[in-house]
Amino acid sequence: MAIWIIPLLIVFAIIGFIAWKAVRKWDMVAATTFDEKDHAIPRAVEKHPFTLNPIIWVIGVASIFILFVIFYYWASSI
Repeated sequence: MAIWIIPLLIVFAIIGFIAWKAVRKWDMVAATTFDEKDHAIPRAVEKHPFTLNPIIWVIGVASIFILFVIFYYWASSI
């Protein structure tokens, strides 16, 4: 089980980076005035609002790691 410490730390670092970027983005929005013109939604976000959601990114990173672990144990049992 000790072989998963380094990959798990890498996954935690990626998830931490995603959380840090999300908090910085929210802090930047809170620091601005609450004028309606300042909070215009970019066209890319209007088309795909889920792409910038940090929860989706964290779920994606965790899912890839879980699939990698499952594949590793499947391949080693053959």
